Amino acid sequence: MPSPFPGMDPYLEGYLWPDVHSALANKIRQMLTPQLRPRYTARLEIYLVEDTAPEGEIGILYPDVEVLQVKQMSGPSRLSAQADGSVMTTPAPLTLPLVQPVEVRVPSVEIRDTANNVLVTSIEILSPVNKREPGLTKYRQKRSSLYQSNVHLIELDLLRRGTRPFNHPRIANVPYLITLTRAQSGVVNVWTIGLQDKLPIIPVPLRAPDPDIPLELDNIVSAIYDEAAYDLSIDYTQAPPPPIFSPEDVQWMEVLLHDY
Repeated sequence: MPSPFPGMDPYLEGYLWPDVHSALANKIRQMLTPQLRPRYTARLEIYLVEDTAPEGEIGILYPDVEVLQVKQMSGPSRLSAQADGSVMTTPAPLTLPLVQPVEVRVPSVEIRDTANNVLVTSIEILSPVNKREPGLTKYRQKRSSLYQSNVHLIELDLLRRGTRPFNHPRIANVPYLITLTRAQSGVVNVWTIGLQDKLPIIPVPLRAPDPDIPLELDNIVSAIYDEAAYDLSIDYTQAPPPPIFSPEDVQWMEVLLHDY
């Protein structure tokens, strides 16, 4: 069964996201490869990031493993004297598990020329760890390094939560954003995407004089949704992962999902 949403499905932004992220990278490579042959190849680059502040993702991206232990206190006083005259310490009323860093696999797609294996275009699919500190600063450094290395950069931000690595006052407040920074161009092409919008067909630049090739994002997201049978894992009667939507979007979703 296809997703009820015309573009990006916000229900994919929760615990399913690691699978969605990997599926997107694989499907993008699959769709691009026939158009790139024989001068270019598309390769998956998987780098490991340690999420040192995963607390905000517990219950959204990571399982909620907390077991809260509340100890009831008795008597009017929290301190009492023992028989030997020593003072009893106050028991902690709450015991929480220590949240450990999480190792995150972040896949991207690299387009390289077949003659010299030189990186030409990088397609980055943003992860939650890229959109908050300390990962945000590290990702921004990677963006700068790619630009300085004369590499085209496509960024797919299909997550509503977090801080966008690239922002500008003229960019509308929309759920999703796609950007293209052509090597040494000094400008960024921006596609703003609302909840009710279809995902665009964007150009993938190569080396001059080779023309751009199209990347049909709407077909890609539809294909992975069907192949992975995400509809079997999503309860559309529940609210989507945070952040909350505007009242207008909430009303639109209620109508959309009423008979789903």
